[in-house]
Amino acid sequence: MARYLLVIFWGIAACTFLKGQDPVYSQFFAAPLQINPAFAGTTLSPRVTVNYRNQWSPYQGGYDTYSVSYEQSIESLNSGLGIMVMGDDEGNGIYSTTRFSAIYGYRVQVNRDLAIRFGIQAGLIQRRLDWDLLILPDQIDPIEGPTGPGGPLPSEDLPPDNLNRSMFDIGAGILAYGQRAYGGLSLQHLNSPDESLLEVNNNLGVGIPLRITLHGGVEIPLQTGNNRRGEAFISPNLLIMKQGEFAQVNGGAYFGLGKFFAGAWYRHTINNVDAAIALAGVRYGIFRLGYSFDFTLSRLNLQRSGGSHELSLSINFDDSAEARRRQKSARYNDCFKMFN
Repeated sequence: MARYLLVIFWGIAACTFLKGQDPVYSQFFAAPLQINPAFAGTTLSPRVTVNYRNQWSPYQGGYDTYSVSYEQSIESLNSGLGIMVMGDDEGNGIYSTTRFSAIYGYRVQVNRDLAIRFGIQAGLIQRRLDWDLLILPDQIDPIEGPTGPGGPLPSEDLPPDNLNRSMFDIGAGILAYGQRAYGGLSLQHLNSPDESLLEVNNNLGVGIPLRITLHGGVEIPLQTGNNRRGEAFISPNLLIMKQGEFAQVNGGAYFGLGKFFAGAWYRHTINNVDAAIALAGVRYGIFRLGYSFDFTLSRLNLQRSGGSHELSLSINFDDSAEARRRQKSARYNDCFKMFN
């Protein structure tokens, strides 16, 4: 049924430009490069992260978001490099977005207890609309509807010339951190890339809205040990994001106890409550696997939306014995256990 609602979507799109907000993971700590490019290289050894989000699963035309990223520190240059590929699928492939980004981060050690990282990000965004998956008004039989014996009627509407759009995109960020606290600011889509598929009104504002993300947190040790198996800590944190007219606030805490971790957050979209987020996960060697669920609190409610599922997998080679020796020699000491 959700597929047929795209008729309304297309009618609106014919009069304006297609715009939207960037997808943001509930497990933002497991997708640091998506939040702020200044995170590139915050681990001494390479790190690979894989993320998947399924939003409103009961609806056939829900949202699927997935990404893969790789990053590595270059200590001799006080730098970090990263790449990220992210996909977003709306309406079972009717409207899809693919993003590719290359990221560079540079660290300035202000003093023994404070460091600042600067990050820049550049890449390509591709939007695609699959015309063949749409059902337009003239394809709906007045009696049988769109699901009659013969299926949708033939349409007299011809697809526009441009159903694919590729655009250059840039972003930047800054991150300050010490042993127990961090804070950062990132600006995405600084060049406001034009994402319109329909050239219908050049007087309308075009371009992906600037995304402003402010985030921070503290790390409170509860128990120390010789390795991560014996560590326990809690990390209260806050993330604020604004893009165009949309804004959201995430507040909560991450709790780590040896190889296990959990967390809880509350998300508010300024105008209304949105969701409560619960997280549970486990570490095994260099691997970290997390699962979270968004309990819908808005008027859509959990029963109708089905909530949102999210999986994350991090492969962090900083957990190897060699990496731990390098950490000690480099006086590697920060508050990023939640992210690592």
